[in-house]
Amino acid sequence: MIVIGVVVGSGIFMTSGLMAESLPSPSLLLLAWIVGGLHALAGGLTYAELGAAIPKAGGQYIYLREAFGRLPAFLFGWVSFSVYLTGAVAAVAVAFSAYASTFFPSISPNNIIITSPITISAGQVIAVVIIFLFSAVNYIGLGVGKTVQNVITVIKIASIIIFVIAGLAVGTETPDFRLPFQFDDFSSMITAFGGGLVAVFWTFGGWEYVTAVGGEIRNPQRNLPRALLIGTATATVLYLLLNIVYLRALPMDEMAGIVTIGETAAKSLFGSLGGRFMVIAIIISVIGALNGAILTGPRVYYAMAQDGLFFKHAAEIHPHYHTPAKAIIYQAVWASILTLSGTFEQLITFVVVVNLLLWIAGAAAVFALRKNRPELPKPYKTWGYPWVPALFIIFSIFFVLATLLDGPLEALAGIGLTLLGLPIYFYWNKSNNNR
Repeated sequence: MIVIGVVVGSGIFMTSGLMAESLPSPSLLLLAWIVGGLHALAGGLTYAELGAAIPKAGGQYIYLREAFGRLPAFLFGWVSFSVYLTGAVAAVAVAFSAYASTFFPSISPNNIIITSPITISAGQVIAVVIIFLFSAVNYIGLGVGKTVQNVITVIKIASIIIFVIAGLAVGTETPDFRLPFQFDDFSSMITAFGGGLVAVFWTFGGWEYVTAVGGEIRNPQRNLPRALLIGTATATVLYLLLNIVYLRALPMDEMAGIVTIGETAAKSLFGSLGGRFMVIAIIISVIGALNGAILTGPRVYYAMAQDGLFFKHAAEIHPHYHTPAKAIIYQAVWASILTLSGTFEQLITFVVVVNLLLWIAGAAAVFALRKNRPELPKPYKTWGYPWVPALFIIFSIFFVLATLLDGPLEALAGIGLTLLGLPIYFYWNKSNNNR
């Protein structure tokens, strides 16, 4: 439920219309989603071995530390806290406000309520409220956060399935799956396909979050691999089905450039009422993604604090609720600051390449640990080793190159943000050694 809840957020209801601009072909559009799903599945298969071997709170932070040392692990945690995970929380919370404003226009992100010293909208304020609300839910116990996640994700899956069944029955468009000839040459098609894959990568992002709660999963050696495999496979199937419905609802030329493709397709199929029901489904989807991110992120900061590489209070476990309470608070505060500053979208764009590089490092940890830590128990071994981890790394490198070509300045800015963590690492590391 964490994997599906986090992965299936708002992206799938937005990206396909944008992808249709550069990939004006149903076959290439679906192929991009298949490739993205296989990439996520390969990542899940790879991380499943790490999670089963080292089922501890912190997930990828722990894997990088055990395989490559404290500095790479810290840089992952630094990027996660400063931008990636907290920025994702901010972005999803603002997305909630944007969709909820369909029914309550006063809470729109476009409704500016403060202009000095910084511009703040009603949507940003609501986003902060929703961040603290779900942080409180996860503060008072993993059981409560788990229940919320399970209920929301079941409703989300059911809503998507109902929409898919009804859409396939009602849709009148017949997609032309013949390979296109709109491209000037093969290289231009590859470039367009790479650009589409960047959007797919973002939409599939988050499948690895579940590893952060490895220390709190019952029988993690069995259940964590299952969660990764079933979760990524289910998300892939849901994404493909939704895209087929979009293609049954609208011709490709009408899809192109539409940001609200989910809502637009629902309106085309079922009228304005159908569009409003789709917005409700998207709101539920966004809430599930938000709760999942808030639930998992603090476990990373908790693990860092245990190593003396984060605020020491983040390593404290609440005596009654048994949650990383201070880490949850730190995350909520910083995510709220990013929300109110309005910088989270740019910051997340900056760390796309960095996050991909950290994924590559995480997959490489499988090879490193097999060689350097043969004594580690391996209740689950990556299916298809070494080819599956190798293919995951190769495709991730392709994504890195595509992203670099798409936005070289943003990539350099992301690397710069990551390097800002170096003096902080040396300070905390030195302070920890002097204790």
